[in-house]
Amino acid sequence: MTDLNFASEPIEITGQTVLPEWIDYNGHMNVAFYVLAFDKALDRVFDLLDIGVDYVQRTGDSAFVLQNHVAYLAELKQGDPIRVTFQLLDRDKKKVHYFMQMFHADEGYLSATAEQIMMHVSLSTRRSSPFPPEAQDKLAALWEAHKNLPRPQSAGAGIGIRRKTAA
Repeated sequence: MTDLNFASEPIEITGQTVLPEWIDYNGHMNVAFYVLAFDKALDRVFDLLDIGVDYVQRTGDSAFVLQNHVAYLAELKQGDPIRVTFQLLDRDKKKVHYFMQMFHADEGYLSATAEQIMMHVSLSTRRSSPFPPEAQDKLAALWEAHKNLPRPQSAGAGIGIRRKTAA
């Protein structure tokens, strides 16, 4: 079993700032760059779990995102510092389901959320494959730390136009 001791709270990733090239004609961060910022934060989590770029180069295996649901809740503007949290919601031998939240790092407001499912893949076959035992151990340790956390309210949310019903 792994010697990792994860805290019973979402993993926090800091250090990103909204760059000038991320700003669109509305004067705020463009939707595509929210996804990029979430992806950069995810890379840091993958490195912590030893399934990041070093793992890919060492093993020829990787993780592919299968599904991504992003909700844009409040604007971020050029120069704003970003803080992302990562919470493991579920996992099995091949897949991981997680929820990330993006905050303005100084002002603390929630700017966006991303819920994703990723799958472990052999790059040689381009097919799903089980995580190796070491990665499964690390994911199990993270699951033990996160399994009793409150599920984010918008996790699993669908998409659609909400209609008011006539009374």
